[in-house]
Amino acid sequence: MQSDSGQPSIEVFDITIMEPMVTFTDLWITSVCVYAFYKLAKLDKKGKVHQYIRWYFLIMAIATFLGGILGHAFQYAVGLSWKLPGWLISMLAVMAIERASIMHAQPVINDKFGKFLEVANLVELLTFAVITFTTLNFFFIQVHSAYGLGLVVLPLHFLVYWRTRNEGSRIFFLTVIFATLAAFFYTSEIGIHKWFNHLDVAHTVMAISMYFFYRGALKLEILKPEDIKEDKGTFWDALKDGFKGSQKVKGHSDLK
Repeated sequence: MQSDSGQPSIEVFDITIMEPMVTFTDLWITSVCVYAFYKLAKLDKKGKVHQYIRWYFLIMAIATFLGGILGHAFQYAVGLSWKLPGWLISMLAVMAIERASIMHAQPVINDKFGKFLEVANLVELLTFAVITFTTLNFFFIQVHSAYGLGLVVLPLHFLVYWRTRNEGSRIFFLTVIFATLAAFFYTSEIGIHKWFNHLDVAHTVMAISMYFFYRGALKLEILKPEDIKEDKGTFWDALKDGFKGSQKVKGHSDLK
């Protein structure tokens, strides 16, 4: 049985499994998310920011598990509409990491803007969920993820890093930049082989990204007033320091 992605099916104990490597790489993401959730739950950092991050990993684990099993391995048996559970649940995961980022950035953004982002967070979820449900088009999942990660998570964590040199935020914004490779490989359909196609490459990038989000969560600390630096340096200084991993702020040797 040939899938749309071109990856052949396999037979295991007379059970047909479509896109076996795509299924495996989806479950790879699931494994990383379960590991991250378990470790962070055990660490039990307090506050809603860390609570939402834990939910992000748990919800994404569920989404990618369902995506792998219903959306790929047994899609021939359940039908196209059964891709929806994984898709829609993944949107909840993106909402969770958006909400965590908004709450984390509250000390460095305007209160009204923060409230606006929280409302927009809910509105965009409902809007894209309805569109996806009615069209069964994965494109809108991509748009939702691009909006959530690219226009909310990345700029907010970069702003936090710029103002505080918070190491967790540095890892978060760099990870979002790296995660854009997944969209690139998916949309350009660049793969290595029929047994490791563009979906497998995109899933691998996502799995690596999940691990680094976990590393960022370990370093993410709730901001205190004394963390916010008036002499924050220029935008380009912060960007350069972010890629270098420097935690220096011009004029603030205490951060060396």
